[in-house]
Amino acid sequence: MHVLVMTVVHHPEDARILHRQIRALVDAGHEVTYAAPYTARGVMARPWVNGIDLPRAAERKRLAAVRAARKVFKRMRGQVDLAVIHDPELLFAVAGVRRRPPVVWDVHEDTPATLSLKPWLPAFLRPPVRFMARLLEGTAERHLHLLLAETAYAGRFRQAHLVVPNETWVPDDVVVPGDDRIVYLGWLSEARGVREAIEVARLLQPYRVSVELIGYADPQSRPALNEAVTEGLLEWRDFMPNDEALKRLDGALAGLSLLHDEPNYRHSMPTKIVEYMAHGIPVITTPSPRAVELVERYNSGMVVPWRDPKAVAQAVLTLRDDVEERHAQGARGYAAARANHHWPNSARRFVAQLEAWAGVKN
Repeated sequence: MHVLVMTVVHHPEDARILHRQIRALVDAGHEVTYAAPYTARGVMARPWVNGIDLPRAAERKRLAAVRAARKVFKRMRGQVDLAVIHDPELLFAVAGVRRRPPVVWDVHEDTPATLSLKPWLPAFLRPPVRFMARLLEGTAERHLHLLLAETAYAGRFRQAHLVVPNETWVPDDVVVPGDDRIVYLGWLSEARGVREAIEVARLLQPYRVSVELIGYADPQSRPALNEAVTEGLLEWRDFMPNDEALKRLDGALAGLSLLHDEPNYRHSMPTKIVEYMAHGIPVITTPSPRAVELVERYNSGMVVPWRDPKAVAQAVLTLRDDVEERHAQGARGYAAARANHHWPNSARRFVAQLEAWAGVKN
């Protein structure tokens, strides 16, 4: 099976797209052509995919990227058995193309709910754009195959669709949590707690507990992060490929998830929490419902109030001073991740579903 995978929004090294789904297809013996914004992101295609460079869609500059993706799709439609798109924008890239292969839209997020997190979209435009997004989702459901990243997304659609959760690769063994470094892995923005993380670093500095942030930061957050780095408050590693970034979790005291109470986060599982558990470190999270459900079910971390850096710092120091509990939380989280959130378990269902839609016989 030859699969065309396209994104103009996500980083080409996106964990869900490249390190889970594409890797699962390649490991199953399938060929993948991966069209993504390589040049715009300053990376090259992995040697195990056929890379095609696309422009990046960012803020209000999206039309050129969609047009370029449409050209690639029309050129490749007769060469592939299936196409997988990862951005709502790309629904326009495949719409109305004749003699196209089966197309799958992988629904990463609650598109209408994310509009409150887009500072470039004027507030007066959000209601009509939200309405259009709902219409677009309904049209996509009638004409394409859908995959969902969360069970909570099912309520937005009329039919049942396969859920491919944001799980992770769980290593065979892990390092026990240390006592002098906490980490954050993921996108950095105001709504994801970047300012709280900076203040936590300031509060922990006298206690010689370092803070390491790993991930791409939006333009609004970069000045504050650069200032914090200059002050020596924390380390910020910017974007790292997922397979490299995950190694930085090993041996940390704890992993942070400081999401704000935003509509798009209320029903989503923060992937970083599963990744922290998979690497045997305790989780410190704000009380988003899915995060609380996971941490409390497995007793794998601590829940702190929204936007409360002092509570976060106190949780860190509590774990630092209680070696037995720190190690126990890390061990419980690791065992739960290995048993219930190991990506290969879902990878088989994902690949089998794509094979069925493409009409591939095993």
